[in-house]
Amino acid sequence: MSTEELPVPFITIKDVTLHYKLSGPRKGAPVLVFSNSLGTDFRIWDAVARAFAPSHTVLLYDKRGHGLSELGTAPATIASHAADLAGLMDALGLGPAAICGLSVGGMIAQALAAARPDLVRALILCDTAPKIGTPESWNTRIAAIAQDGLSSLLDPVMERWFTPAFRRADNPDYAGYRMMFARQSGEGYAATCAAIRDADLTEEARRIAVATLCVVGDQDGSTPPDLVAAMAALIPGARYEVISGAGHIPCVEQPAALIALMRDFLAGLRPAADDRYAQGMETRRAVLGDAHVERANAQTTDFDRPFQQLITEGAWGTVWSRDTLSRRDRSLLTLALLAALNQHDEFAMHIRATANTGATREDVREMLLHVAIYAGVPAANHAIKLAKKAYEQMDGVAAV
Repeated sequence: MSTEELPVPFITIKDVTLHYKLSGPRKGAPVLVFSNSLGTDFRIWDAVARAFAPSHTVLLYDKRGHGLSELGTAPATIASHAADLAGLMDALGLGPAAICGLSVGGMIAQALAAARPDLVRALILCDTAPKIGTPESWNTRIAAIAQDGLSSLLDPVMERWFTPAFRRADNPDYAGYRMMFARQSGEGYAATCAAIRDADLTEEARRIAVATLCVVGDQDGSTPPDLVAAMAALIPGARYEVISGAGHIPCVEQPAALIALMRDFLAGLRPAADDRYAQGMETRRAVLGDAHVERANAQTTDFDRPFQQLITEGAWGTVWSRDTLSRRDRSLLTLALLAALNQHDEFAMHIRATANTGATREDVREMLLHVAIYAGVPAANHAIKLAKKAYEQMDGVAAV
């Protein structure tokens, strides 16, 4: 199902209706999920989400009590927030995914990894920790909201969120994010403060078993670099990075730096050598179809078994399994190369595979125009004939 076919972006998960946004390719693309910070809605991820939408299925959502999502039944806990996210991913058929969480969103990501490891492929933990603040600090904040409203916290929160360079009176982005905070639900904010106050995910952090990137702004006033570094030290094999010129919300203040770190991290999510064959076979089946792979396996002999292992591990388990490009993009690149090199049998096979990769006939048509210009009209002309024949076969129409 393409993103255009999705219903209105509200969904009820048990006791709460959540607001979400799903973008990017739905077929064959790796999944990237974002969980935002206290006092924000999912618009803080706009720049980062746009960067990854061409290659990833991207899920944004407002956690309960924030943005356009309901508060639901009180009290909320980090565990119930994680259950909300698990329910949303289950309902949308997403996972396993790379989960990117900021502040309380990072706590939710850690809790999700502990409760539903089947949904978590990797973690990107931004400006967060297993335990944030003290009960006294959170109780003081909750009391201030009850007495004077959320707006009473606006200026001190902005000082922790953003650097002085960002907090300029002539910066329209700063004015906009002030309004985002001021318009959040005071009740939802206070409930989430209580959830953070009552959470300690230290033991869960020690047991994280997926690749993890820990990121912090060098001027973060809410979860300072030392706190995030201590979290990274708890997580086996975690990578720790500091973003210069950023406070608590690098995705707003320094999105390009965060995007670069995420791209490098996600591109490295390749299977270990002993898992590469299994990963390759899984990807090969997803792209070419079970029937094709079963025929190839049935025809394999001792003579060509090393070759089959090579392409399964190298092509399918390594190149085709990388997160940087979507399967649609890889499908079109492969078709262009095969057409240019006059690899006719392989070209026809990969045309049939477009039924699984999400590359449309319009995509293929445009790609073949590029082949005509850059690889020659004869190569493109013959590829067009092969594509037409393959599509006729796929449609069940006798080829002329």
